[in-house]
Amino acid sequence: MLWDTHMHSQFSGDSQSPQEDMISAAIQKNLDGICFTDHLDIDYPEEPEAFLLDLPNYTASVHALSEKYDGSLPVRLGIELGLQPHLAAVHDDILKQYPFDFVIGSSHVVHGLDPYYSPYWEGRTEEEGFLEYFESILENIRAFDGFDVYGHIDYVVRYGPNQNAYYTYEKYAEVIDEILKLLIAKGKGIEINTGGFKYGLGHPNPTEEVIARYRVLGGEIITIGADAHKPEHIAYDFEKVPPILKAAGFSYYTVFRNRKPEFIRLE
Repeated sequence: MLWDTHMHSQFSGDSQSPQEDMISAAIQKNLDGICFTDHLDIDYPEEPEAFLLDLPNYTASVHALSEKYDGSLPVRLGIELGLQPHLAAVHDDILKQYPFDFVIGSSHVVHGLDPYYSPYWEGRTEEEGFLEYFESILENIRAFDGFDVYGHIDYVVRYGPNQNAYYTYEKYAEVIDEILKLLIAKGKGIEINTGGFKYGLGHPNPTEEVIARYRVLGGEIITIGADAHKPEHIAYDFEKVPPILKAAGFSYYTVFRNRKPEFIRLE
């Protein structure tokens, strides 16, 4: 089976799921391992306190559960940082203080607004909103590269007025290629996030074309995550993952331990 290395628990502001419930679901689904990646979104516009992760208790909880389930399921400690350029120094300080196995850098807030909420789309066409989102990713990577993998690169299409009805990689190829090239140059990976299937997009985040393009450009690091916030969404549609990765030219996927990539061959 596979590892699910993008999931959230009661420590994230948008989840109420106990970590042990997530672990039990992962064991039931015969996963080879998991990594918790609860949200830390500092300076979040809508609810400033919602995503301020309780880091001491979070890390202690994951370490305790890792010991408890040793021999049954590897449980690793990760984090999903909500990147904004002005937070680079703060994020650097945090990562020096805690022994994370894995760090996802993600774009949730674009110039003070989250595309999840309607104000982001006011005064913007869908195309303008998508483009600004992708351009903000470049700003984040240039300001901070302390992450291992960039999360759900086309997150914005989940919440666009028409979702992905008119979205294609080709339409935004210039800026997406710039993102991928910069990630590769910095030795960073991307993820295949099956949350896109859960949201009814019919594709992962990012789409199959972006995953294939990352590989063509020389990208080697790709992790797998369902972005689950509830136990029932762990490993969501994971049966679709190996064919997508193989079609993109991957014979393996990646997990992280102590911030070091480990490459696991696809069956």
